[in-house]
Amino acid sequence: MTHSSPRLRVACAALFVACLPFSASAQPAGVDPKADKLLRAMTSYMAGLQKFSVTTENNLEAVTTEGQKIQFVAPATLTFQRPDKLVAQRRGDVADQRFIYDGKTLTLFNPASGYYSSVPAPAHLDAMLEFAQNKLDVTAPGSDLIDTRAYDKLMQDVKTGSYIGLEVVGGQRCHHLAYQGAEVDWQLWVREGERPLPCRYVITSKNIAGAPQFTMNIVSADTNPKTSPGMFRFVPPAGAKAIEFLPPAAAR
Repeated sequence: MTHSSPRLRVACAALFVACLPFSASAQPAGVDPKADKLLRAMTSYMAGLQKFSVTTENNLEAVTTEGQKIQFVAPATLTFQRPDKLVAQRRGDVADQRFIYDGKTLTLFNPASGYYSSVPAPAHLDAMLEFAQNKLDVTAPGSDLIDTRAYDKLMQDVKTGSYIGLEVVGGQRCHHLAYQGAEVDWQLWVREGERPLPCRYVITSKNIAGAPQFTMNIVSADTNPKTSPGMFRFVPPAGAKAIEFLPPAAAR
């Protein structure tokens, strides 16, 4: 996609926390115990789900060389089935892609162009997400919240964490949590009650001029969706063209 308007500096670097191996973390000294308890409850609940489906509306900010902020809106869907199945799709100006993982192969498909690329992938959802980000520079929408190690990944660079209070997001009462890191600040709204699902997620890139944000709003969620083997299997449509993934450095 091209623009005749001033060149954009897109805040892509902070969309998802880096995938690195961790052991269970202790609560940092600067984190409110209530915020830590709620984050642990949310990540533990998500890690325990064997199937999950979600629809989100994502807003990605870019900053022009003149300092103007531009927002790109991209709705997305994601369904996973542990231990080794996932399908996701996002649509919009920034990306129009399908992400399909069947336990053996990961495929990225661009419906508009008809191009797709498939590579062998690790036989576990967590390992596949780490492989996709570190080796291919590809992330599924909201993947840092569905990894079973989400708490440790989210807390990797956190210096302080606060409990802001109860707010209504999308008709749900949610706990508002706010965290600060050296390069990234992030906020998370967690549904009140026995099903502590994420409701809203905001990431602020502090090391990019203009401090652009990525916002993910949960439109709907299903903790026991109907799934079938076929929905996680990619069959190239007529006329689709296979290509190879570029190495991350070349793609950037």
